[in-house]
Amino acid sequence: MSGDTILKVRDLYRVYETKATMFRKAKSLTAVKGVSFDVERGTTLAVVGESGCGKSTLARMLTMIDAQSSGSIEVDGLPINIAKTGISKEMRQRVQIVFQNPYGSLNPRQKIGDVLEEPLLLNTDMPAVERRDLALQMLQKVGLQPEHYGRYPHMFSGGQRQRIAIARAIMLKPKLLVLDEPVSALDLSVQAQILNLLKDLQDEMGLTYVFISHDLSVVRYLSDKVMVMYFGEVVEYGTRDEVFNAPQHDYTKKLFAATPQADVASIRKRLALKADAA
Repeated sequence: MSGDTILKVRDLYRVYETKATMFRKAKSLTAVKGVSFDVERGTTLAVVGESGCGKSTLARMLTMIDAQSSGSIEVDGLPINIAKTGISKEMRQRVQIVFQNPYGSLNPRQKIGDVLEEPLLLNTDMPAVERRDLALQMLQKVGLQPEHYGRYPHMFSGGQRQRIAIARAIMLKPKLLVLDEPVSALDLSVQAQILNLLKDLQDEMGLTYVFISHDLSVVRYLSDKVMVMYFGEVVEYGTRDEVFNAPQHDYTKKLFAATPQADVASIRKRLALKADAA
C-alpha cells in the first residue's frame, strides 16, 4: 500500500425530484447529504448502514451510473461529473462495479468469454487474440478453468458467477472497484471463499475497494476503514478497530447491537480443515 489518496469525495449530494400527481405535490428527496471522505490506494473502505440509508445511491454515483446533484468526486486525480462531462473511456477504465446479484448482472445469452472480453472491446483497441488471452488469464486468476470460457452463465453456481463478475470488473485493471453487497446472496461458506479471493486480488493487483455491506462480520474481516451512513449522512468514520471497538454515535451502537454476526474467520478455518482432510 502506497498510502496516497486515490478517491476523494467532497460534500456530495444526490437529490431526487418526485413528480406532482393529482393527489400529491412535487417534492425533493435527498438520498445522500453532504458526504465527504477519502480512500487510500490499496485499501478497503466499508460503507455500512440499514436499507435506505443511501449507501447504494453513493455506489451508483461513484460508478457513474447516476450523476451527483452537487459536490465532487475525484478518482486518481480525474474529476468525475457525468452530468457535465459524460463518461469517457478513461473514466470507465478507472472505476468498475460488482453487483449483489451475479446472475442478474451477467447477460444470459453471452458466453463467459464474451462477457469478459466486452469491457476490452468497448474501451480499448486490444486485438482479438490478446483479448482472449487476457480473458483466459482472468478466469484462472479468479479460480475458474479455461474450459469455462465457452459456457453460459446458467451453467455455473452462484459463487462461480460472482467470480465471473469479479473477473469482468478487473479486466480493465481499474483504480477503484466498488462492491455493492457482493456476497450477501451467497451461502456462508461461499461468502468466505469470495472474500478470500477479493483479499488475494487486492494484494496481487493493488486494488482499492469501496465495499457496500450491511453484514458487520464481513465488514470487520475485509475493511481497513469503516463509514456508517444514516438517512443519507455519514454519522461515523474511522479505522475498523476504532469503529468496532469504540463506536461514538448512538446509531452505530444500535446497529452493532441489533445485528447478528457470523464469524468469517471461523468459517475460513473450517474450510481449511476440510481441504486438508480431503
